[in-house]
Parts: sequence; structure tokens; C-alpha cells
Amino acid sequence: GKGFQVLPRRWVVERTFAWLTRRRRCARDYERLPEHHETIIYWAAILQMTRRHARTTTTAI
Repeated sequence: GKGFQVLPRRWVVERTFAWLTRRRRCARDYERLPEHHETIIYWAAILQMTRRHARTTTTAI
């Protein structure tokens, strides 16, 4: 029927956007150039991945 349906992998995208927008500079566009804002988004994603990787490697030992 019609109504709200959860898409199979949609939660992954939504979670990723939630993680990125936790960073204040990613939640608002303070940068003058689009390239600068893109760099901030890359920085936030790299920071998130390294923190997750560090957390999993320390608990696996």
C-alpha cells in the first residue's frame, strides 16, 4: 500500500548525513567558495572514518 516504506539501504545514507552534520561547519555553509565547503565535508568524513577505525582496532586486540 501507500504510505511510509523503509528503503533497504536508505538508513546508511541518513546515518552518514547525520554524522557529517554533527560538525558545526558542515551544518551551515560558512565558506565563500564551494570548494572550501567540499573540503570541510571531506575533512569531517575522514575524521569520522579514522575515529571509527581507531575504535575498532583498539577493541579487537
